[in-house]
Amino acid sequence: MLDPATAGVVVATLMVVMLVCGVHIGVVLGLGGFVGILLAVNPHAALAQIATVPFSTTNSFTLAVIPLFVLMGALATQAGLTRDLYRAAYAWLGKIAGGMAMATTLASAVFGAASGSTIVNAAVFTRMAMPEMTRFGYDKRLSSGCIAASGTLASLIPPSILVIVYAVITEQSVAQLLVAGLVPGILSAAVYLVGIYIIAKRWPHLAPTPELNITRREKWNALKGVWGIGALFLLVLGGIYLGFFVPTYAGAVGAFGAFLIIAFKRKLTGRTLVETFKDAGVTTSTIFIIVIGGIIFARFLTYTGLLGDITDWMIGLDLPPIAYLLGFALIYLILGMLIDPIAIMVMTLPVMFPILTSVGYDPIWLGIIAIKLAEISLITPPIGLNVYVVRSASPVPLRLEEVFAGVTPFLLMDLLTLGLLIAFPTLVLFLPSLM
Repeated sequence: MLDPATAGVVVATLMVVMLVCGVHIGVVLGLGGFVGILLAVNPHAALAQIATVPFSTTNSFTLAVIPLFVLMGALATQAGLTRDLYRAAYAWLGKIAGGMAMATTLASAVFGAASGSTIVNAAVFTRMAMPEMTRFGYDKRLSSGCIAASGTLASLIPPSILVIVYAVITEQSVAQLLVAGLVPGILSAAVYLVGIYIIAKRWPHLAPTPELNITRREKWNALKGVWGIGALFLLVLGGIYLGFFVPTYAGAVGAFGAFLIIAFKRKLTGRTLVETFKDAGVTTSTIFIIVIGGIIFARFLTYTGLLGDITDWMIGLDLPPIAYLLGFALIYLILGMLIDPIAIMVMTLPVMFPILTSVGYDPIWLGIIAIKLAEISLITPPIGLNVYVVRSASPVPLRLEEVFAGVTPFLLMDLLTLGLLIAFPTLVLFLPSLM
C-alpha cells in the first residue's frame, strides 16, 4: 500500500489527465476516489465503495428532493409559465431604458423559484427572449450576457439544487438554507436591474427603448398569467418557512402543483408527460452521477487521513478568517472556469467547510456565499457553463466571444453583490433566524 501523500499525488495526476481528455466530471471524481482507496487502503475497501455508495446516495431521503424540484421546473416550463412571466414583465418594464433586458432578468429570477435549474433557465430564456431583443435593436452582447447571467439566479433563489447539494455534503438544514437564499437572490436580481438601467442610460444604442403603446389595462391583464408561478412559489417556500412540511415533501407538493396547473391549462397530453419526465430524468441522473462520484472521492480523503492533515495544516497557518474566505473564493473561481458547480462543491466542501467553520464563519451564511461563488463561476471565462448554454440554444446567430463580452459587466455586478453579502451577513441570516 502507498502512503496517503503518494496516493494523493497519483490520484491528482490521474484526475487532471482524465479532465483534459474530456471524461465526465462525475466519473473523474468516482474513479479518482476508487483508485486512491485501492492504493492507500486495500482493494476490499475500494470495491465496497463502488458497491454501496451509489445505492446509499440515490436512496437518500434528503436527496430525493432534487428529482422532485427538477420535475416541478420541467412541468412549469411545459405549462407555459415562463412565457406568461416574460410577457407580464415586458408589459410593465418595456418602456423603461433597458426594459426588455430588465424583463428578462425579472422573469428569469421568478422562474428560478420554480425550476431550481440554472441550465433550464438559461436555455428557456435564450430561445424566448433573444429573438425579441434582437428584433427591437438590442446589442447581441448585452442580450446574451443578460440571459446568461440571469440564468444563474436559479442557483440561489429557492428552491435550489445547489442548496440541497451543499446541505447534504455539510449536514446542514435544507429548510434553513433554502430560506436563507431568498434575500440574496432578490438582492442579486435587483443589482442586475439597476446595472442594466445604468448601461442603457449611458449607452442607449445598446438597448434602444421600443416604441410601445401598452395601456394600463393591458398591463394588469398581463399579470393574470403569473398566478401559476406565484402559487407554486408560495406553496413550496411558504410551506417550508411556516413548518407545514419538510423540503422533500415540499418538492412533491410543488411537482404535483405544477402537474395540476398544466392540466388546468389543458396542456396535459401523453406525449407532453413522456417528454417532461424524460428531461427531468436525464437532468437528475447527471446530477446524481456527480454527487456519487464526489462522495467516493470524499471517502478517499477521509479514509486516508488526507482530509484531517490538510485541515490541520491550513488551520495551523493561523491566518485571519478573511484570508481563508478569500482563498475559498479563489478556488471556486478557478475551478468554475473548468468544471460544473455541483462538482466544485462536492470536491471542495469536505476540505474547506471544516476549516472555514472552525475560524468562525456561520455554516448557513457560508452555504449562500459558496452558492453565490458558484453562480459567478457559471459565467466566468473561459468555460462559463451558462455562456455555452446560451450560445448553443440561441436562435439568433451568436459568437462565443460576444456572450463572454456581454457577461463581463454582470460579473462585476455579481462581485458587488458578493461584497454586500460578506459585509452584511444579516442579509443572509435574518430569515432563517425567524424560523
